[in-house]
Amino acid sequence: MTPDELLTTTRTVRRRLDLTRPVPPELIRECLEIALQAPSGGNKQGWHWIVVTDPDQRAAIGRVFTRAAREYLASDHAAPRLFADDPERAPVQRRIGEGVAYLAEHIAEVPVLVIPCLRVTTVPSGGQAGLWASLHPATWSYMLAARARGLGTAWTALHLAYEREVAGLLGLPDDIRQGSLIPTAYYTGETFRPARRQPLEEVLHLDRW
Repeated sequence: MTPDELLTTTRTVRRRLDLTRPVPPELIRECLEIALQAPSGGNKQGWHWIVVTDPDQRAAIGRVFTRAAREYLASDHAAPRLFADDPERAPVQRRIGEGVAYLAEHIAEVPVLVIPCLRVTTVPSGGQAGLWASLHPATWSYMLAARARGLGTAWTALHLAYEREVAGLLGLPDDIRQGSLIPTAYYTGETFRPARRQPLEEVLHLDRW
């Protein structure tokens, strides 16, 4: 596919992950090799990647994720409650909520869970945006590489409400922080299309607000 097609059709996949088809480890390694070419602040390359395929580990992490997802869906800021009065956006938000609920119930069955991490010793005085900018582009590159190979992914972070609990399951050192959790599997059904987004004119500002 063209670069434009890849960038506009890499969607969050929750309900269309194939829970029965194994993903070859070498395919995940290919995607991560590409991810390592992403920008890294100061070229520190402080990223680490936890690839979880063991069923017991997936089940343990899944229990934490499911708990966090249920709490999120019951909260006032859950996706289904956003834009509830907008007849055009409300159905989309409901579908997102349904997808979150589905993934929460089945995440332990997803064949690969990838957890991008970053070594954090101190938080820069300018805040955390620059810090996490050294990990998130690589995470997105991983997801793009996966899409190009017929794999579906979902950028999730709900488990971070219980980050230390998951860190204990993974045996992470104290200075290793998790940035997200990316369920990865072959996807079912046909291909994906660009999502409906706000018009550029509504969010573009030239020279100043």
